[in-house]
Amino acid sequence: MNTKVAILGGGGMATACATLLTESSTVAVSMWVRSAEIAEDLRKHRENRRLLPGVPLSETIDVTSDIDEAVAGADYLVVAIPTEFLREALTSLAPHLKNSSPVISVIKGIEQGTFFRPSEIISDVLGPRPVVALGGPSHAEEIARRLPASVVAASGDIQLAKQTQKLFSTDRFRVYTNVDIVGVELAGALKNVIAIAAGICDGGKYGDNAKSAIMTRGLVEMNRFGSALGAEPSTFSGLAGVGDLITTCMSPFGRNRKLGERLGQGETLEQILQTMDAVAEGVNTTHSVFDLAEDKGLDMPITTEIYRVLFEGKSPEEATQTLMTRPQREE
Repeated sequence: MNTKVAILGGGGMATACATLLTESSTVAVSMWVRSAEIAEDLRKHRENRRLLPGVPLSETIDVTSDIDEAVAGADYLVVAIPTEFLREALTSLAPHLKNSSPVISVIKGIEQGTFFRPSEIISDVLGPRPVVALGGPSHAEEIARRLPASVVAASGDIQLAKQTQKLFSTDRFRVYTNVDIVGVELAGALKNVIAIAAGICDGGKYGDNAKSAIMTRGLVEMNRFGSALGAEPSTFSGLAGVGDLITTCMSPFGRNRKLGERLGQGETLEQILQTMDAVAEGVNTTHSVFDLAEDKGLDMPITTEIYRVLFEGKSPEEATQTLMTRPQREE
C-alpha cells in the first residue's frame, strides 16, 4: 500500500521535497500551491520555472490549488511555507486539515512577536499533533538535482523521526535522527542571521579571515542562544548547526548570504527585498532573535550589529568597526 505525502507550499524547497519523495515507488505525492495560476503553470510545464529552472517535475506529482484534493488520504503533511506566512496560511487551511497526520516541517525561522519556532506555530494553529523538523545543509537547488546531501530529522517522538528518516532517505539523501527538535529548529533559524553577516563580508571584500571569524563566533552565538532556550549544545556541532551554517554562509544559492552581500555592496534592505524572488528568512529572524536576546540578557554582538544594519540604518562598515573594536576578552 502506497504512502501518501501532501506537500504544502510551492517554493523551491517544496518542489525539491516533491522530487525527492517521488524516487520511491511506494510514495504518492501531492503538492498544494495557493495560486491556481502557479499550479497550472507547474502542471503544464512540469517545472518550477521561477525557482528551480531546468529541474523536471515528475508526472506522478499531483499539483493542485485545491487543498481538499491535496490532503485527501495523506499519511504525512510536509509544510514548506516561510515562517512569516505560516500562521496565516495554516489558519486558512486548518478547516481542511481535520485528520491527525504527522507534520514534517522544512521551515527555518522564528515568528516575530510570539518567538515561536515553526513546530510551535503548527501545533498552535492545528492543535496537538506529531511534528518533526527536517534540517541541515539542504539547498533545494542541489537536492532537486540529486547531489549528495545529509540532514537530520528531529522530534521528541523518536519513532516519528525514524519514520521520516525512512521516508526521505535515498542513495543520494542521507537522513540522521535526533530528539532535539528545539535545537534543530533554532539552529536552522539562527544560521540565517549569521549568513547575512557572512554575505556582508563578501560584499565588502573583507576577505576569508573575516568571514571565517564571523562563522566561528556566529556559531558561539547560536549555541549560546539555543542553550538558553533549552536546546542541546551538541546539536550546534552537528548537521543542523555547523553543517547548515557552512552551507548557508558559503553557497551562491544562499538567499541570506546574497542579501548580506548586496548590503555590503551598498544597497539598502528595501532595494534588495523588492528584487528578490524568494523569502530571505534571516531578516525577520534577526528581529526576533535580537528582541528575545535583549529580553533574556544574552550577549549576541553579531546579531545585534546585523539588526542595526537591517532596521536602524547603520552602515555595514560601521557595524564591522563596532565588532572589531569591542573590549578584548578570552575566547
